[in-house]
Amino acid sequence: MLPNDTKGSADVLDPRDLFELDPQQPREGELIAPVLIHSLSGFVDAGQAGRLAAEHLLATLEHRVLVRFDLDQMYDYRARRPAMIFAGDHWESMESPRLEISLVKDEAGKGFLMLTGPEPDVQWERFCAAVRQLVDRYGVRLSIGMHSIPMAVPHTRPVSITAHASRPEMVESYTPWVGRVQVPGHMSGLLELRLGESGHDAAGFAVHVPHYLTQAEWPAAASGMIGAVGALGDLQLPVTALDTAAAEVSAAIAGQIDDQPEVAAVVRALEEQYDAFVGARGRSLLAGETTGLPTADELGAELERYLAEQNDRRREG
Repeated sequence: MLPNDTKGSADVLDPRDLFELDPQQPREGELIAPVLIHSLSGFVDAGQAGRLAAEHLLATLEHRVLVRFDLDQMYDYRARRPAMIFAGDHWESMESPRLEISLVKDEAGKGFLMLTGPEPDVQWERFCAAVRQLVDRYGVRLSIGMHSIPMAVPHTRPVSITAHASRPEMVESYTPWVGRVQVPGHMSGLLELRLGESGHDAAGFAVHVPHYLTQAEWPAAASGMIGAVGALGDLQLPVTALDTAAAEVSAAIAGQIDDQPEVAAVVRALEEQYDAFVGARGRSLLAGETTGLPTADELGAELERYLAEQNDRRREG
């Protein structure tokens, strides 16, 4: 019998064929009503905050893979060519992309799940259905997405975040930074949408990265994002190494700004705008907007432009 996700049609591909379970599944009591954190590359990742956060958690916390997705069915290798190693007279290896769900233990030993890897290029709805089946299988109580966006905010102020959820009361402590806006589709957002539509609690955080730091690594954004995820998911997640790196980056930026008066003037203007916005919540701070309230089309166009630049750099690389 086909699962409910197929809606009874024999022509619909079974989502279960997109993944395989590792033989070592959770032991009894090892995974109780867990949180699922997802961080998928391919969409906007200003300051590489999403990548830094995901890599940091997997590097510092005990984990093992539970689910492996068949990425060959969903990945465009010509659009995102994996790196290969040529050694003198032969091809030695290829760095194959992986899309996986891992069981991770927080600092208190509580188990949670992490979905990491590249955003699928095709079969988005089928992939969402597959994730939904796994959410049901493991009894996930809450899913949380992580990504970062460019904003006209200064690096000298606390990291700010746009929070969103399938139930508004889940993120009511966060003040919205923008209103209704159209942006390019992405898997993190679609997962949140589809899981919410099926009755699961789903949320996400978009950390704001100063638009002049979008192409560099900004650990402060990754730390802020992990802090927000840990608070919402009731998880004890480490950020010490990220905070140390953030302090070093801030010191380096300060040194560069001291040598460039015109840049210092821009930062001061952003500080004044940020302080005014935090005080009154009267303007949007999306990158490139310093006065007035941009329209939804302008906000969407800014994200489209940034995404196009990222794709151009990826192809050139």
